[in-house]
Amino acid sequence: MANREFTVTALYAGGRADVFLAAASGLTRSHVKKLCDEGKVFLNGKETKGKAVLKAGDRVEIGEEERKNLDIAPENIPIDIVYQDEDIAVIDKPQGLTVHAGNGTRGSTLVNALLYHLDSLSGINGVVRPGIVHRIDKNTSGLLVVAKNDAAHLSLSKQIEDKTCKRVYVALLEGVVKEDEGVIETHIARSEKDRTKMAVSTRGRLAVTDYKVLKRYAEYTLTEFSLRTGRTHQIRVHAKYINHPVVGDKEYGYKRDKFHLNGQLLHAKELELTHPRTGERMRFTAPLPAYFADVLKKLR
Repeated sequence: MANREFTVTALYAGGRADVFLAAASGLTRSHVKKLCDEGKVFLNGKETKGKAVLKAGDRVEIGEEERKNLDIAPENIPIDIVYQDEDIAVIDKPQGLTVHAGNGTRGSTLVNALLYHLDSLSGINGVVRPGIVHRIDKNTSGLLVVAKNDAAHLSLSKQIEDKTCKRVYVALLEGVVKEDEGVIETHIARSEKDRTKMAVSTRGRLAVTDYKVLKRYAEYTLTEFSLRTGRTHQIRVHAKYINHPVVGDKEYGYKRDKFHLNGQLLHAKELELTHPRTGERMRFTAPLPAYFADVLKKLR
């Protein structure tokens, strides 16, 4: 067994142990619950349960199966660093770049690039996902924030949990969306037909997405999405659910598209957060990538 220990910060004082562990470890709440049920979670050296209330300075320790020893090496992969200081970095991720190793991917990821270009990364998510607070899909482009130390990581995770970290996307959808704006609220779970995909389900976790039409074309709709929750593939699953899948999305939409794209036209265009150290409210934007803008020009 490999034990991992985390110190509770003031942000999580008064909160539950399972909530803190999910944010600090990068594990899912269900995985944390399983560890608690198996007696593998310890508070200040004593076995505890997920509902235990924490104080600042408490030591929470978990035991879990050993990870395979992956060689996560720095790679000189060009990336667009929108902003950087001693605590955070904001990256405009290109389409086609996987965020971290997993599912057969062992190199040429954003993490490999971060290890090369940045002087430090938080260690909370271990050797596989250093610095990674949240993700965007391989074939989705746009903004994500990276933590350069553990204190920043815990603060950013808390903001995402509390829904004070604002993330706005723009997508081109198949078909013409009738409503000018709306809210999509469902539960999302792993698909029973294909375990590599997610699906709207009667079970699973609540997923809420706000949308607003930006422009209608003859056969397409340019749409803005704001996330209230952050479920895997949330926007893509919700777009399919309303029968307007994202253009170029071969997993949740049409297998072919007339524009011969390499992935979905989905871009994380805006990110708003509170700086972990200064408390300053910060807002970042990223322009549409050239291939996305070119499609819109053709539609005009």
